[in-house]
Amino acid sequence: MVADLVRDGGAALAYSAIGIALIALGFVLVDVITPGNLRHQIWVDRNPNAALLAASNVLGVGIIVAMAIWTSDGSIGRALAASVVYGLIGLAVMAIAFVLLDLLTPGKLGELLVDDSAGRNPAVWVSAALHIAVALVVAAGLS
Repeated sequence: MVADLVRDGGAALAYSAIGIALIALGFVLVDVITPGNLRHQIWVDRNPNAALLAASNVLGVGIIVAMAIWTSDGSIGRALAASVVYGLIGLAVMAIAFVLLDLLTPGKLGELLVDDSAGRNPAVWVSAALHIAVALVVAAGLS
């Protein structure tokens, strides 16, 4: 019983580390594909558009990693590797979807999302929904 608890606790810590690393990578990716400094936009300028975009990315990555953990079978090493691979796939697909949405909409989507001068921009809601929808599609592919 103690051995199981130690093993399962170690697995939970490993999954958590992978999840946090992928979420941080997702934040960096959103920062790269949008103009300006995302941390500054959120914590200094208190831009709700930038915050919603980053939050949807965090939720999207969390959904993918959680589903990768939920559907994992086999050894812990294999399950951890699957979490990393599917998390990276999710990040890549979310970035590609963002770029495609930008190509299909007027103006530069990244600039609209971080511009708080006009208040909340409806484009940020579409982009946030896109992040969550893509994450759900990737997660569904794991089942």
